[in-house]
Amino acid sequence: MKILVTGGAGFIGSNLVDKLISLYHDVVVIDDLSTGRVENLNSEAKFYKMDICDKDILEVFKKEKFDIVYHMAAQIDIQKSIKDPINDAMINIIGTINILEACRKSNVNKIIYSSTAAAYGNPNYLGIDEEHYKEPISFYGSSKLSSEYYIPVYSRLYDLDYTILRYSNVYGIRQDKNGEGGVVSIFLENIMNYKDVTIFGDGSATRDYIYVEDVVNANINSIEYGNGEVFNIGTGKYTSVIELFGIMKNIANKNIDVVFEDERLEDIKDSYFEINKSLSMLNWKPEFCLEYGLRKTMEYYESKYI
Repeated sequence: MKILVTGGAGFIGSNLVDKLISLYHDVVVIDDLSTGRVENLNSEAKFYKMDICDKDILEVFKKEKFDIVYHMAAQIDIQKSIKDPINDAMINIIGTINILEACRKSNVNKIIYSSTAAAYGNPNYLGIDEEHYKEPISFYGSSKLSSEYYIPVYSRLYDLDYTILRYSNVYGIRQDKNGEGGVVSIFLENIMNYKDVTIFGDGSATRDYIYVEDVVNANINSIEYGNGEVFNIGTGKYTSVIELFGIMKNIANKNIDVVFEDERLEDIKDSYFEINKSLSMLNWKPEFCLEYGLRKTMEYYESKYI
């Protein structure tokens, strides 16, 4: 199939592109390289350096004639969204509408959209299922949720199939320090450089950390399964920040200390997913435990430092 990955030079997007190419799909990447990196690009993918808000994107769609569009390009930094909500909305809402318009005008069969646990806000109960009330506490969460609402309308009006995937805290190779799972890469950079790690609050806050390869597999399954549905993509398990640090410290076998700072108001205390819907309807399940994923991630970054 002919497949587009927006944000295909980024963390999750580039891992997905590699997998799609290994499955013999014809892959095109659109990325403005504002956060994505040239070195992440697969040489077998065709690349367009473009902003997703660029109106000329339609010409790319008409030329390439995509079957499937993975829309992963986004502004993912919660702190940046709070400092500059207009820019966040332009990328995450207007950019998504621009992609949807291009899908409509070029007869794309299906769009697979990367969303976020930030759409839920502070949970009323744990684990969070797909029906949980949604009340984002950041502009990032609000903009991603807004785009979720546009997609089913395009589907009803223009017969565009879709699947929406809400990720928990994704970590793995090629991740930078921004985004919801960025705590792993922040800790990792400090550990590699023998620097103390900063934890906001007392370290008891919990998250659902999922390895990037599991997220890629959920995206692959979304080609065939999950039409017209929204899915939580996580492990269904929770780990505290201080536990996460302990696992990483043990794997690295380095003597690193923790510096505790005041809790940040915009941070959610506890969050993890209930994933039964993904297990049953997406024909997917997470395969990699946290220690395995962290070990693979740390081995990758160690090879970069050496």
